[in-house]
Amino acid sequence: MILVTASTGQLGTAVVNYLLEKVPATQIAVLARDAQKAQAFADKGISVRIGDYKNYDSLVAAFQGVEKVLLISSNDFDDRFGQHKNAIDVAKEAGVKQVAYTSIEAKDAHNSATEIIAKDHALTADYLKASGLSYVLLNDSLYADVVPMFVGEKVLETGIFFPAGNGKVPFATREDMALAAATVLATEGHDNKEYAIANNEEYSLADVAAYLTEISGKEIAYVSPDEETYKAVLTEAGVPEIYIWMFCVFAKSIKEHEYETGKADLEALIGRKPTTLKDYLTGVYGK
Repeated sequence: MILVTASTGQLGTAVVNYLLEKVPATQIAVLARDAQKAQAFADKGISVRIGDYKNYDSLVAAFQGVEKVLLISSNDFDDRFGQHKNAIDVAKEAGVKQVAYTSIEAKDAHNSATEIIAKDHALTADYLKASGLSYVLLNDSLYADVVPMFVGEKVLETGIFFPAGNGKVPFATREDMALAAATVLATEGHDNKEYAIANNEEYSLADVAAYLTEISGKEIAYVSPDEETYKAVLTEAGVPEIYIWMFCVFAKSIKEHEYETGKADLEALIGRKPTTLKDYLTGVYGK
């Protein structure tokens, strides 16, 4: 039995859909906090387990009879590492054979410009390695799917205003990352391995501007302001403080070349070339 946590989120749902192409529904279980949101899985014959990373006892019941777990990182930053620790401890208690965790592909996650975002991943990866469980670290680079958020809804009118300098990221689509995770879960030979879930190419925001220029037929400029100017502009525009912080730390991490690790295992796992950033952006903006 394979258990996918955070199953009603975008990544979790995509992983389950790919798993259904590889193994019978009766071999898949999903963890969800809301049974109603997981009803579509139940309708397909998938076992729905109700649990919450913060509720240890709920996880104990949910992990029974499970051999492999995909631990998708929490998007709740209230003691995120503690939530992951609960899941790992329960997996060990329940006799789970393997835990795959969606970590981060960066040069030094312990000391990232993204602060607690990357550090929680690093702490979780360290804890999982030390747990005695068989582990797989799916070290995800940044999603191509976050690029539209970085560049803003009106990018084709305003151009790109983002303080990422000339840093690059091997952006990969969420769909390709989900396929890689499903492949690892459905096959053997991955015990105690780490994979860089990253594209073959690295892309700068200047590359994004060039692609958008080609796709839209409009000249899209890329401006990389200093962080204080960027904060001031977003504050004036009424962007919530939490989003300003998040955009700034990701921009800084890109500018400092944190994601340029030179590693890429995505193609080998999914058995084809990953979707390029240009193709992804064409799908979003070429309509």
